[in-house]
Amino acid sequence: QVQLVESGGGLVQAGGSLRLSCAASGSIFSIGDMGWYRQAPGKQRQFVAIITRGGSTNYAASVEGRFTISRDNAKNTVALQMNSLKPEDTGVYFCNAKRDPIYNYLPWNDSWGQGTQVTVSS
Repeated sequence: QVQLVESGGGLVQAGGSLRLSCAASGSIFSIGDMGWYRQAPGKQRQFVAIITRGGSTNYAASVEGRFTISRDNAKNTVALQMNSLKPEDTGVYFCNAKRDPIYNYLPWNDSWGQGTQVTVSS
């Protein structure tokens, strides 16, 4: 199993910045892609950004150019730098880790953190 703990959320004015961090523990050798998702009140959880073990990234169109995902494999962490924040970025942000397919014998596929609140005021 893999455990994830997020930190760095908070309240910020529109146009401001926040940096989220996520620390992984457990069977970290088996982690493949890592990413961030968010859930606004009354809405479904949605994809924000993802990064492969090799550093390739992909972003939701709504955050492209404003958010940057990064990863430190040595420290088992993934971060999300959020700039030019908008009120519509408000929500609970969740860190996610997916099992590398080559470890398909392990009893986990997907792991989620507990979430961290990001609130952007207008």
